[in-house]
Amino acid sequence: MVGASAPNVERSAISAKIFVGNLSYDTTEPQLREFLGQAGTIVDLYLATDRETGRPRGFAFATYSTEAEAADAIQRFNGQELGGRALNINEAQERPRRPRMMDVAEGPFEDFSFGGSKRKPFKAKGSRRGLRARKRSL
Repeated sequence: MVGASAPNVERSAISAKIFVGNLSYDTTEPQLREFLGQAGTIVDLYLATDRETGRPRGFAFATYSTEAEAADAIQRFNGQELGGRALNINEAQERPRRPRMMDVAEGPFEDFSFGGSKRKPFKAKGSRRGLRARKRSL
């Protein structure tokens, strides 16, 4: 077949982005960049921090310039100790897509049909309870 591509060919090469887990909370970005830089050129390094406290959350993502460098980093540093903890390093997985509000079902009445269904529609009882509580407090 001319012009046809091979169907469902899986990509065997890994991504140039790696996940670094089990980091010590005391590990800083320069320390991690120096440690992981032994395997190649780091293009981007993201050290996750807590929104409220600003402390590191114990994991990071590093992007290397080539996939070969990322594979070398995984092989070389997985299980190595940094800051008193054995690192868990593997290929970064794509985050699953979160459903948007439009993707979520239309609501509790989606399975309800008026043509003889035995299921009753779900009715939120919060407003009734709130009304009773307000009456009692008067």
